[in-house]
Amino acid sequence: MRLRPALLLLVAGLSAGVADARPRTGPFRIGMLTDSWGPTPSMVGLREGLIERGYREGEHFEIGVRFTQGDIAALPTAARGLVGHGVDVIFVMGANAAKAARAATTTIPIIFAGAVGDPVGLGLVESFARPGGNITGVTDLDVDLAPKRLEIFREIVPGLRRVLFAYDPGDPYGVATARGYREAARRLGIVLVERLVHTEEEARALVKLRRGAVDGILGASTLSMNIPGFILEAATQQGIPTMFNDAFWVERSGALASYGPNLHESGRLAARLVEKILKGASPGSLPVEANPKFELAINVKVSKRLGLSIAPAVLFRAQRIVE
Repeated sequence: MRLRPALLLLVAGLSAGVADARPRTGPFRIGMLTDSWGPTPSMVGLREGLIERGYREGEHFEIGVRFTQGDIAALPTAARGLVGHGVDVIFVMGANAAKAARAATTTIPIIFAGAVGDPVGLGLVESFARPGGNITGVTDLDVDLAPKRLEIFREIVPGLRRVLFAYDPGDPYGVATARGYREAARRLGIVLVERLVHTEEEARALVKLRRGAVDGILGASTLSMNIPGFILEAATQQGIPTMFNDAFWVERSGALASYGPNLHESGRLAARLVEKILKGASPGSLPVEANPKFELAINVKVSKRLGLSIAPAVLFRAQRIVE
């Protein structure tokens, strides 16, 4: 798929019944920015969270979404496009989109969610308690969960010795995740095979990965150059176990397992922040919230296809099992 920015306008609505909201002649415009190819769990969670809070579709807000289809370099242009459309709030998925939005505007409120493990370390906010500026959001501690993810992967796949992790070295979030895996692998006695991906051609070359080169693959948390998609394609063709950070890959894309934050829940929590901003609160004064909902998902169908017998104790700990 050729990488290019795309715009999809979704009209969704928040309820009527908010008497103290700022008066407007029309619906609030919420611009969403993501490097994905379509709606993400966080985006769906935000919309559902607003509806749960009593808002009605089509009456109080509309959503414009900019997709950059795995091209993180296109995020700044897409962010400026949302600003140019005069949105009232920008909702971003991931650290890269958050940085692009912050560079595009210092006045429009920005709310982040999904794949933003350390907003302070990434330079997005001054502190959790007082973010400062025009940005706040929901952190999911995804990077901090990387060591535990690798540990669980070893429990699921007996004899796990060599694990591949492919990432874009120009993606700060990918670099931070690699660091977490590297330290965990050293502690667990696992060889982490790091594959740096600089171009789309190098990303496509991941499909040529052969069984036997590694015992398992860790999926990237961001979508730069569609690295997760190419990795999953190689793993499916060659019968290699995979571990991702979100249940989406297990339920809809055929990954073996995932461990990480529930990104749908991150979106639902962000809906509360959106509501406060629409009522006049300054984003810089709204504390960053942490998504406390983590989950382990396992695809039993995939495990059987791979010839893996997963220990009952591991299955018992799973919040989601795909059969």
